[in-house]
Parts: sequence; structure tokens; C-alpha cells
Amino acid sequence: MGNQRLIFVLVALAVNYLLFQSILVPYGNGKPPWSSRHEISLHSTPNHFTIRNPLIRDASEDFNAMVEKMNIPIINDESGHGNQLKSVSAFGVSRDDFQSLPEKKNVGKNNSLELDNVGSKKSFIAVLAKDSKVDFSVKQFLVTKRGVSTISQMVKSKHVDSREHDHTTSSTNLTHLENSPQKNKKCNMPPKSRMLIQEMNHILERRRVSSRAMRPRWSSKLDMEILAARSEIEHAPIVTHDNELYAPLFRNHSMFKRSYELMERMLKVYIYMEGDKPIFHQPILKGLYASEGWFMKLMEENKHFVVKDPAKAHLFYMPFSSRMLEFAVYVRNSHNRTNLRSYLKGYTDKISAKYHYFNRTGGADHFLVACHDWAPYETRHHMEYCIKALCNSDVTQGYKIGRDVSLPETYIRSVRNPQRDIGGKPPHQRTILAFYAGNMHGYLRPILLKHWKDKDPNMKIFGPMPHGIASKMNYIQHMKNSKYCICPRGYEVNSPRVVEAIFYECVPVIISDNFVPPLFEVLNWDAFSLILAEKDIPNLKQILLSVPEKKYLNLQLGVRRVQKHFLWHTKPLKYDLFHMTLHSIWYNRVFQIKVR
Repeated sequence: MGNQRLIFVLVALAVNYLLFQSILVPYGNGKPPWSSRHEISLHSTPNHFTIRNPLIRDASEDFNAMVEKMNIPIINDESGHGNQLKSVSAFGVSRDDFQSLPEKKNVGKNNSLELDNVGSKKSFIAVLAKDSKVDFSVKQFLVTKRGVSTISQMVKSKHVDSREHDHTTSSTNLTHLENSPQKNKKCNMPPKSRMLIQEMNHILERRRVSSRAMRPRWSSKLDMEILAARSEIEHAPIVTHDNELYAPLFRNHSMFKRSYELMERMLKVYIYMEGDKPIFHQPILKGLYASEGWFMKLMEENKHFVVKDPAKAHLFYMPFSSRMLEFAVYVRNSHNRTNLRSYLKGYTDKISAKYHYFNRTGGADHFLVACHDWAPYETRHHMEYCIKALCNSDVTQGYKIGRDVSLPETYIRSVRNPQRDIGGKPPHQRTILAFYAGNMHGYLRPILLKHWKDKDPNMKIFGPMPHGIASKMNYIQHMKNSKYCICPRGYEVNSPRVVEAIFYECVPVIISDNFVPPLFEVLNWDAFSLILAEKDIPNLKQILLSVPEKKYLNLQLGVRRVQKHFLWHTKPLKYDLFHMTLHSIWYNRVFQIKVR
């Protein structure tokens, strides 16, 4: 009996021990799941470090093993000579995530991020750039209620090349959001309602006549100046000869010309200095979301439009980065973005309490520029009356035609030379009828491939192209050799291919219902693109072949002429993308203003 009791006790202890270990196994090192401790150990060699994280079973495993276990994408260096360690987060920041994260305090002076693929990684970040001078300093880490650390102070680095583009990667370099089941489930479903380009044109004309802007609590002399400008624009003299602009590109060439002249002469913008970095005043200049960063950089450096006295301003700029907001505030895998919206609400409450300008108009004379997909949600309600320049210009997500501005999504590969690889072959040397390559984001692209992949030699329709510099150049050469470049929507309505097609002088074929094309209020997209309904995909080749040769040549000429309006410059030029974006903001304000 005694031996039986002893065996029973030993078995019970063994079972309890195994149960206890099974609970701790996923967290490694015997640390409990509530532990939020993260460790980083720097080896003596300057180009190597190991991250230790309680969420990784073996805390002593090196970087490569950790990458394999966590399925972190590996990116080759630009030379194509193997992998170089650029940056890594314990939660999966890719090697090429960060470019430059300066810690300077002065706004608008060398204070930008050459950043490409900043994901929503709520963990500390270690940046180590091989063959470059790096000041490795992580100043502060915050711990959230969920036990996940977020960034309070960024890491300083230099000239680290980064890369994120859905046509040059297969399964690599996707953010956790693109891989999350909830994201895919929502974005792989067709929209419940559809709006085509014809209806958008009708809405724009109707809202030009009847403004929906909030009436200000009191009027000012600046409102009267804008009203006078509107009268001049509406009665603009007819321009018969113009060496600077190609008239067919514009809805009304004469009105645009006069409006642009008035903007240059009278527009004044006040930039709120409130807001902490990295969310405010720290632009991203490289990658998929670079448009918001380039505008922020050039606007804050501008001396012609910017005034220091808000009483002299016609417009007020709220300079935040929607991409950095997601990175710094979003709790990974929470599927909850309310804290992002709450963060911006707190900022709006702060400036409205400090200044009376926001409350005077309800924000109707305030504007923001944001390229991240979540920006429409983040700015809902508390910034509802503001002018929103958005890459995600989806009419089903609150985008208001005639008030908001469709911001071109420009994929920037080189900060020093944003126009790198620009240009393409002349029309008669373009041997490919239509080209597309990219990941299967959303519900529409699989339909495109189902109908056209490997179905016709003149229709070069592919899925993801292999990663690497050779693949990237192959993609560019395909665009330079194609008559038409297919630009289907992905998870959201917008796509960087629209601007890429213009870069490489390929006529863009936009297939995205509910998508308001960039700079819609002034540009005539019929002069340099084809905009098709999503239901037209089965008849895509027939539609393209039905375009007369003369019309195609006119479209291709329009692409070459409109190209200068979609370029960023380190020093802004007349009619470039910085000025075109600012003009559209000004133009919509002019036609939406109300006075008391």
C-alpha cells in the first residue's frame, strides 16, 4: 500500500510538472506569459547582434534562426550580393525597414526618414547598417498594457536601402496587417456599392455649385479674399496659347491657370508646431507612403507660402504621418485601431483649445496629407470637415469629392533622385499590349489573373515577380515596353502603379471602382488614361484593341505631358507634384468656402 501511494504521488507530481511546462513552452526560458521583458545583447563585432525575446522559445538563438522561426522576410542588398543586416525587430521588422530616424528637434531641417516598410511593430528596434556609420542609441522604451513595448525615441541610422513593393516581392516584406486573417477577410470581399467615373464627374460638378462646407462662426477678411479669388477663377480669361501647360490635360485649362497664379500670389499657410516626433514633423521620404512625407518636408521648408502668424493664414496644415502613427501607436494583432483615432482626436482637441481657428470653421480651412490605408478611419469625426489629401481616396470610406484631394501614391526608391529610371520607349517600339505583375492583394487581382494569366502572348499578366534587383529592373523594362499598364486595386482602391505607369510613359488602365483618381478636381484623366469598370476584366483585350491608333498616340502623348505634374523634387518646381497637391487643396477650399 505504501509503495502504491508513493507511485500515485510521483505520477501526480509528474503530470502537474508536464502541464506547467506545456504552459510555459511557447514563452521560452521558463518565463511566464505576463512577462514583457525584452533583452538585446550586442556582440563584440560591430555588424552583429542577437535579440532575446520571451516570445521566442530559445532565447539564445541567433538572428537567422529567429528569422526562420518567425517567418521574417529576408531582403537582399541593392547590389544583389547577398543579405546584409539592416534592421530587425523582435516582432518581425524586416532587415530593410528603416532608413533614417534622426533625433533632431528642429522642424523641416534634415529631419526625414528614408523609410520604406515601417510595420506596426510594437517592440524595440535595433538598427545596424553594414558598411555605414551608425549611432546605435535606443533612448527609451514604453510598455503598453498588453505587455508590448512601443517606441518613444527612434534609432539613428544612415543610408540604409529599403524595399517594399508588391510587384517585386512574393511572400516577403509584407506587413503583419496584410497577413492578418481579419484584414484579408475584409479586403477580399467586393464592395457593397460601386461608383464609376461618370458619376464622380457628376458629383464634382454638383458640389462646385452647392458647397457642403460648414459655415464659420464668424467671417474674416481672409474669407473675403478667397471669395474674390473664386470670382476671378470662375471668370478667368480664355488662354489660347500656353508654353508651360498642355491644355487637354485639364478639366478647364484657363481656370486652372488663373487659380494657380492666384495661389502663388496670395495663399498663406500656417503650420501647427504642436505634436511630438516621430508622428509629427518627421517625414518618410522613401517607399510606398512617401507622398505624405515629401509634402510634409517641402511644406515645412517652404518660405513662400508658410507664415508664422496664424492670423494671416488662409489654410492651416496639421503635419502628421499616418504611417508613423500606425507604427508608433497600433498594438500589433489587436485588430483595433481606435487608439490611433483617439490619438489624433487628442491632437485636434489640443490645437482647438490653444487656438480659435479650428473652432471657427470646424476645421474646414484645415488640411492634412496622409497616404496610409487607415487614414480615412483615423481622421473620421474629429477631422470630418477638414480637407483631406488621401492616397486611399475611396468614396465608400468617407472620401468627399469636391472637398478632399486624391493624393498620388508615389513609390520612391531613391531620396536623392526621386526621378530615377524615369522615361520609356516611344510608342512604335512598345511591343507588349498590356502588362501587370504583382501580389494577389484583395479580391480583384485573382480575377484578373484567372482571365488573362498565360492566356495570350500579347497580354503579359503575371503574379508576384521574384525578389531581387534583376526582377525589379525586369518589371521596369516591361512597363517601358508596354502600351498599356494595368493598374488594378489591391486591398484598397489606390495603387502606386498609376504613377509608375506615368513615370515609364505607359498608358495607365485603372481598374478600381470607387477610386477617385489623383488630382481629380483639375485633371482630365480621359486625356492620358483608360478607366474601366471592374466588370470589364473578361473583355480587357478587346477593349484595348478597340482603341484607335490615333487615340492611343494621343493618350501616350498625354502621359508624357502630364508626367511633370507627378514628380517630386528636392527643391520644388512650378507645376510639380508638391505644387499640384497644394493647389488642389487651395482649389477645393476656394470652391467650398462659406461666409457668414
